[in-house]
Amino acid sequence: MIQFDSVYTPPQDPLVILHVDHEILVVDKPSGLLSVPGKGEHLADCLIARVQAVYPEALLIHRLDRDTSGVMIFALTPNAQRHIGLQFEKRMTKKTYVARVFGRLAEKTGTVNLPLIVDWPNRPLQMVDFERGREAVTDWRVVRYEDTATRVRLYPKTGRSHQLRVHMREIGHPILGDPFYATGAARAAPRLMLHAENLRLRHPEGGQGMSFSAKCPF
Repeated sequence: MIQFDSVYTPPQDPLVILHVDHEILVVDKPSGLLSVPGKGEHLADCLIARVQAVYPEALLIHRLDRDTSGVMIFALTPNAQRHIGLQFEKRMTKKTYVARVFGRLAEKTGTVNLPLIVDWPNRPLQMVDFERGREAVTDWRVVRYEDTATRVRLYPKTGRSHQLRVHMREIGHPILGDPFYATGAARAAPRLMLHAENLRLRHPEGGQGMSFSAKCPF
């Protein structure tokens, strides 16, 4: 089993609230902060704990990886948790991520369709498995080319664990700063260069379409 860095030093940034009403709370999660507590007292500090310190009724709907930043939504009622949870499950939500990946992508757009499964001896790592893996699909589009990297937008059609990170590695362009899937020069970045930029869904009361964005910090 792969362990996180032995020292967990989450950022102490104040909570950034993007939207709040009687049903939902949307925040901008900083990189380096767990979404939910890990095992052990030293991993207790996490986004949901900080959110519940202000909104005790807040309920988890989805997660972002520890090192991923960006838009994350919480329910403030059980109805909202059920309603939005179902939207995630039925792939009715639309998610957009920004990433900086190693190297220069030859094409301007593309799709990665590779089924994923947990790599049990090395969990939480994921791996491609065509026999037992679950469907995982990611669309990508080049935003601009940099000297030794490419800035891209990623549009996951499914929500598998580490999906974007594994998919970009599998096409030869790992996300910069990825402690799990990047090696060598690709790993040498101050953080994982992956940010949940936008989330679109329907409000649990009335079904109005809503869009929430958090500016990319890199």
